[in-house]
Amino acid sequence: MKVVIHKMSTDTPASAPTESAAERYLAVQRSDEFAGLRRALRGFVFPMTVAFFLWYALYVILSAYARGFMGTKLFGSNVNVALVFGLLQFVSTFLIAWLYSRHADRKLDPIADRIRAEIGEVKHEHGPRG
Repeated sequence: MKVVIHKMSTDTPASAPTESAAERYLAVQRSDEFAGLRRALRGFVFPMTVAFFLWYALYVILSAYARGFMGTKLFGSNVNVALVFGLLQFVSTFLIAWLYSRHADRKLDPIADRIRAEIGEVKHEHGPRG
């Protein structure tokens, strides 16, 4: 059982909140600015997800059905096309993460900070994402 003790005060607040936190959040969710934030997020995430999925599917399909091509030696006796494609999967993952970080810094965070300030939440600094 949780016991909550409230401090009683005789001071009258200058302006009592007229709407609850839930009402404020719903108002923000319905706002044009929040819709713009969601569009900006989806405008990056959906195309990038499709592009990465297609890139990965190409790697899997070539590995399954184009073994001769994937087995082509590029450097020395152990480096072939399949190995390079596999390593490029890691490179593309990190590239997407870096691109998302830049996108968030430039497009998403400023809007989110404005919305957060509008509803009166404390801003938390994340620091530079580089």
